[in-house]
Amino acid sequence: MNMTLAFDFYFSFRSPYSYLATALVERLVAHYDIAPRMRIVTPIALRIPRFFKSVNPLWPPYLLRDTFRIAQMQNIPYRWPRPDPVVMDIAAGEVAAAQPYIWRVSRLGVAAERAGRGFGFVRTAAHAIWSGEIDNWHEGDHLAGALEIAGLDAAGVEATVRESAADLDAEIAANEAAQKDAGHWGVPLFVFQDEPFFGQDRLDHLVWRMQQAGLRER
Repeated sequence: MNMTLAFDFYFSFRSPYSYLATALVERLVAHYDIAPRMRIVTPIALRIPRFFKSVNPLWPPYLLRDTFRIAQMQNIPYRWPRPDPVVMDIAAGEVAAAQPYIWRVSRLGVAAERAGRGFGFVRTAAHAIWSGEIDNWHEGDHLAGALEIAGLDAAGVEATVRESAADLDAEIAANEAAQKDAGHWGVPLFVFQDEPFFGQDRLDHLVWRMQQAGLRER
């Protein structure tokens, strides 16, 4: 009897590479008998508040060039979000104390994973945020629609997020600790049988390793 192989997918809603990875993982899920377990983490801007004050100034423009190139190569719609999931002054590298956007969507991601629909929600929500197809992804019913598309009761999940924010935040913190224990700090990170694979360009390596463990095509 074939068994679905699961792996942990460490994901940040502010990471363009994480977004690009969701499209690639979706293709893998359609082809292979695999199941990603979403492990939501906060963006580096929140985990290391002074990160953007000390980062090499060549990094941000290279990131934009690289991510747009990947998106073009893989035919993935992509634009920097409007609004940015993290409230900050990009030029000054100052991150605001209040972060309503990233905390809300991250908590929704944790709640969706708890309900067994984590990847479905993350894929659709990340598309709403990063595809460039809509502005103001945080308003209206965009995130509620992502919950519904994933097969969840949007009102129920939103209520869980309001009532259990501290518990959901604790799970995010636990995910970040487990991420470090797995051997890396960045996203997207994939972990299979305690072995880390960092970056969307390591998905082929992940599949190769999973094939050694009996991975089957659908």
